[in-house]
Amino acid sequence: MRTGTRRVVVTGIGLVTPVAVGTEENWQGLLAGQSGLGPITAFDASEHTVRIAGEVRDFDAEAYVGRKDAKKMDRFIHFAIAATRMAMADADLPIPVPDPDRTGVIIGVGMGGLATIEEAAEVLRTKGPKRLSPFMLPRLLANLAPGQVSIMIGSHGPNWCPVSACATGAHGVGEAARLISHGDLDVAVA
Repeated sequence: MRTGTRRVVVTGIGLVTPVAVGTEENWQGLLAGQSGLGPITAFDASEHTVRIAGEVRDFDAEAYVGRKDAKKMDRFIHFAIAATRMAMADADLPIPVPDPDRTGVIIGVGMGGLATIEEAAEVLRTKGPKRLSPFMLPRLLANLAPGQVSIMIGSHGPNWCPVSACATGAHGVGEAARLISHGDLDVAVA
């Protein structure tokens, strides 16, 4: 196994979290002691024992993805695109990327598309399979987060989606660093 010799640095950060949307906003929220946890508002949690969660609030997908495209994507993909746009701006990298073949996207997703699955199950139950949206699968597949980001930034390099529970994000960043360290890529979004 060869070892990487190239130095790897993080040059841009983009955050979409329950604390805030944006790196500076997150930092200020954390300094102010905000936890990001609160009563569940995304659905009726009254029948559940736990009624608190870390929800991303006040997120405008159309600020990062056009209205038409936003409708074809689940919210987790909106988050990936928003975080990527912020990180690219923070790193002063243009979109599209200047060297697509030397740019990769490795974005981990623990589990995506839950809202799409829930909506599709209800349509299937009440209206039948012929009423399912043709965008159902492209909205819910975890690998569509890095896929849509690759399309947006014009990347032609490696593109994949590690899925490993709570370690997912770390695996994405680690694999991106390995690809750069070993000389396979010059730029990676993770």
